[in-house]
Amino acid sequence: MMAETVTIAGHGGDRIAAYFARPLGPGPYPAVVVVHHMPGWDEATKGITLRFASRGYAAICPHLHYREGGGSSPDDAAAAVRARGGVPDERFLGDAAGAIDYLRSLPYCSGKVGAIGYCSGGRQVFLAACSLPLDAAVDCYGGFVAESPPEGMPLRMAPVIDRAADLRCPLLGLFGAEDSHPAPAETRRTAEILEQHRKAFEFHTFPGAGHGFFATDRPSYRVEAANQGWQRVFDWFGRHLASA
Repeated sequence: MMAETVTIAGHGGDRIAAYFARPLGPGPYPAVVVVHHMPGWDEATKGITLRFASRGYAAICPHLHYREGGGSSPDDAAAAVRARGGVPDERFLGDAAGAIDYLRSLPYCSGKVGAIGYCSGGRQVFLAACSLPLDAAVDCYGGFVAESPPEGMPLRMAPVIDRAADLRCPLLGLFGAEDSHPAPAETRRTAEILEQHRKAFEFHTFPGAGHGFFATDRPSYRVEAANQGWQRVFDWFGRHLASA
């Protein structure tokens, strides 16, 4: 494998940093956009990007907080983003579109591109799956897809469930039974609406797991749920991206 920080064209033509990893060799490789969580473009998320490369994917993680602090720590950049209410949806879509374009421009990319996101990134992947040319998507405990943030929370993001009719690719959702954002009631509501629109999706809720159960560097990590979740992720992308 190889991995490096690259520069891509994001929203409005802004040049932003992105962490990129791929297998060595001519390919063709399917590709994945990794959307980081609210804590930022950190080592843990870069590790996820490397994990996809180790499994035969070209993977890229755009630095969504680059404008607020490209040279600062992920924590400082994330704090600045939180103070502004979160990453604006249209800006995210522009950055994600730039990441997709970057991957599809690579001579060793198969042309099939998926996206996976965690926490706020899960909500953003839902939004991207309804708005951008993706072949598959995975939402890992993305909150505020169907509900607004509670009063007092500084985030100013709005629900995106009204875009469910526009879902453009198969969606996998992985959630914790002990999570509060999204709580199981919210994910059930999202599933009901996707069913009404006859969309292709699978949702799985893991008992004994809460928000952030994939995060190996945090107390929320739940090894059994994470291992099962990763198996479902690679099965999903193998079915929708790696196939001819």
